[in-house]
Amino acid sequence: MAKTKQATIDWLKSISGDLATTTLKRLDDLLPWYRDMPASRRASVGLVAQAGITSFLAWYKDPKSQPWVAADVFSTAPRELLRSISLQETLQLIRVVVQVVEETVVREDESLREAVLLYSREIAFSAADVYARAAEARGLWDARLEALVVDSILSGESDEELASRIAALGWRAQGAVCALVGTAAEPVDQDALRRIARKNNADVLIGVHGNRLIVVIGRIDPNQDAKTQTFAKLTEALDSHFGNGAVVIGPEVATIAEAHKSAKAALAGFAVVKAWNKAPRRIAADDLLAERALAGDMLAKATLIERIYRPLLTNSAELLETLVHYLETGRSLEATARELFVHPNTVRYRLKRISEIIGWDASGPREAFVLQVSMVLGAMSENDSKRKR
Repeated sequence: MAKTKQATIDWLKSISGDLATTTLKRLDDLLPWYRDMPASRRASVGLVAQAGITSFLAWYKDPKSQPWVAADVFSTAPRELLRSISLQETLQLIRVVVQVVEETVVREDESLREAVLLYSREIAFSAADVYARAAEARGLWDARLEALVVDSILSGESDEELASRIAALGWRAQGAVCALVGTAAEPVDQDALRRIARKNNADVLIGVHGNRLIVVIGRIDPNQDAKTQTFAKLTEALDSHFGNGAVVIGPEVATIAEAHKSAKAALAGFAVVKAWNKAPRRIAADDLLAERALAGDMLAKATLIERIYRPLLTNSAELLETLVHYLETGRSLEATARELFVHPNTVRYRLKRISEIIGWDASGPREAFVLQVSMVLGAMSENDSKRKR
């Protein structure tokens, strides 16, 4: 004679303790990862298994409570569970619990088979939902932390704070670092950016500031040949994920702790890049030193003086004078020669020497502009030095 539902519920309650004991023993026999866990974590997982059995009894009593009862299984120790075992291992746990219940309960009452199968399905979906929500929460947290790290790089915060935050993000790059700044595309496909970086043996930090997309790239292998995998090539690979306009490449720095230097230079370059009408799509921040200096960038001013003005001043005042006159006369060899009372070939020779010393050719319009700005800045710095004396 078939049992009434209440009699079945009473019987299930009476054997729930035995079911829990049998389940824990079965877990220990069948699941190596469970056996290898510390006692405290094993107890947490055991609580979940026992909650599954208790929850089944409550669900069988009132199937309409199913969504909430299923969720209760994982509310016993959700954080400990997520830290201790993966989703795959959780499903193995559920399978063992269901097997024990089937062997014990269904053998005594065949009418419970469908109930056990339905409930096991709901528990599996509930487990997947718990892990999915946890992954989503971790993703949101990682995004906020990454934004904070990028802000820290831009502000140049202390190495200790930056190192701890980057470690929490799982930053893998051990080699040189460089910052890119460009217009943000709509929408920014950050996952695609990361995939391209990984494919090129690099790691990235991504920040979106208004209409600007800031990407900090680091080489994962510190021994990687910088000549074959330049940051210019990495930028080319990432190019399609930036919006319209130029992408400014900051100078390469040795470590992530120095990334603020590259980022500040790239930001300064991005702010003035439109002043150069013929600027290429991908451009180094150092190629915009003149525009940055005119915009008040003190680092750019100092760089131009140190790279161009001072080497000429130290090497030969004659070369410096020749360059100043050549630029002021509109790059005319004859006019320069007349002002200096020398032959045009002498001017030509001196310009060649200037190019050898500083690496800039004054005969080109773009380089002439940069050299002109450098001469003005250099002369101003000399005047300031004399006044201080």
